[in-house]
Amino acid sequence: MDEESELTQPQDQGCWATLPDVCLRRVFWWLGDRDRSRAALVCRKWNQIMYSADLWRYRTITFSGRPSRVQASEFESALWYVKKFGRYLEYLEIKFLNPYNTVLTKKFQVTMRGLLSCLGKSNSRLKSLSIQHLELDRLVWRNSIRTAFIKSLSFFLKKMGRHLDYLNLKGARLTVEQGCHVLNALSSLRNENMASELNIEDYFSHHLAVYSNAQFHKTMAMFHNLESLTLNYNCVSDELLETLCEHNAGTLWTINIKCHIHDPHRQVIWGMSWAKLAGQAPNLKVNFFFERIMKHECLARILLQEIPIRSISLRSCYFSDPDWSMRPTLTELLPTFRHTLQVEITFEFTQHESLDEELHLLILSCRKLFYFKIWAFLDVRFVERILKSQEEGQCALCTLKVRIYTNRYETNEEDRTLREIYRKYRKLIDSELNYFVIAYPMM
Repeated sequence: MDEESELTQPQDQGCWATLPDVCLRRVFWWLGDRDRSRAALVCRKWNQIMYSADLWRYRTITFSGRPSRVQASEFESALWYVKKFGRYLEYLEIKFLNPYNTVLTKKFQVTMRGLLSCLGKSNSRLKSLSIQHLELDRLVWRNSIRTAFIKSLSFFLKKMGRHLDYLNLKGARLTVEQGCHVLNALSSLRNENMASELNIEDYFSHHLAVYSNAQFHKTMAMFHNLESLTLNYNCVSDELLETLCEHNAGTLWTINIKCHIHDPHRQVIWGMSWAKLAGQAPNLKVNFFFERIMKHECLARILLQEIPIRSISLRSCYFSDPDWSMRPTLTELLPTFRHTLQVEITFEFTQHESLDEELHLLILSCRKLFYFKIWAFLDVRFVERILKSQEEGQCALCTLKVRIYTNRYETNEEDRTLREIYRKYRKLIDSELNYFVIAYPMM
């Protein structure tokens, strides 16, 4: 074997030497960065495979928010990766986990400035960017650090906005002015933005009445191609629905709305505004997620009959009010959406109200319902009633998840009954259901 052959072929002439490129790329796809770098030293062919674009399209970069020995290498490896392979990136997710102090937020800000600058110069194919749970309103983010980060991010979005199809800034916690400044950067070149998916859940700080801010409405008017929009209810208004109707009716498929107890949620929105949007966006489905907003009068103000609701999630998080009852919501409000509820109903509440019958009737009335999850004080036989109805074709569930709360430390009796129910309906469960049912002591 001559010298040129030694450079281009693995030393061990076996199956690896003749492995097709598509198979070799698949092997590299399963390797971590360090192993890929080592494998690239084997031969010229393997080195060329190392630089295949499809190996580097997807990337999640995680920064630890706690001081550690490996923390410095996290920041260094992130910059190394972007400099070496950033030009191939199409889907980028960045995580900064619960920053411990201002030193770490400063390091993150400086690293992100270099990372985004390098990516902006070398990349022309980025389609998706996700930077979640930054919580920039926390004290660990000093004003100077926060301002510098927002400046770097805005400059990057201004440059890359024409490529981005998906932007997720969930949990950024910005002021309305800061938040609109960042979103405006996406459309600064042509006064409109063509991103099809936007996630701004918890994007603004708590307690802000974003729905009444003219600057926010002006910013949202720049989005002309939205297919999916995720936001908080404190952003929703008649003006926003009119803007979506005017600029996105032809493309809009999904709106995800989170309603949190700490966000303003008592604004008046007319049913005719929802009806107009639903009429001009015939494929639109709306998903609601409620956090500790459980009172019937509040829910009735939000869940208007004109809304094409696809799924509802109600979480109480130990909501306590001696006068509160879930029954009116189950018997009067939710059944009005029985023809549109399709994917999911989720309940999590800790009150001792007996609602087995009401929940069973709700499931039977929603004939398109595929997913049902509930954590509550229930009779164990509630599960058996649901399975019996499923067996008789009265409902069409694909997923059933139940956590049965009990006041006792021991759940031996409940566990025994649940095992009997499982044995009785095992054939049905194994063939049709994603099934998870347990008894859980709530003391």
